[in-house]
Amino acid sequence: MNEIINAIPEYVITLVVSTAIVYAFKYLENLIHAKALHAKTAQSKELWSFIEQVADTAVSSLVNAQMSGNDKFNQAITIVQDVLAKRGFTNVDVKAIESAVQAAYEKSDLTGNDTADSVKVAIQTAPNRANDLTKEDD
Repeated sequence: MNEIINAIPEYVITLVVSTAIVYAFKYLENLIHAKALHAKTAQSKELWSFIEQVADTAVSSLVNAQMSGNDKFNQAITIVQDVLAKRGFTNVDVKAIESAVQAAYEKSDLTGNDTADSVKVAIQTAPNRANDLTKEDD
């Protein structure tokens, strides 16, 4: 009977240590998973930034080219795909490249639009339009 009583603390210690090890592994698993997600997000952000830079450069290089707009767009997509392939990024979605080229086109001199933000212009002219409307009613 004394042997059983003396063995109880040993069993309790073994149980506590085993439980602590299981919880430590679960915590580390979650921590590693979170770090992997963060790394993947950071890598995607850097890749998208690189695609935007290449698209801006490609569109800028085609500003003065004697081509139609559609041809310039397709040529810019081809340039971006070639640069990405040379850098080892072979699994980039074509839609993402098209979006980056379209965004670069919108920012370029090809659009011929004023670079002012249309929302800011509307806000700045809104009080003047309100005054004009009240004067017309008089």
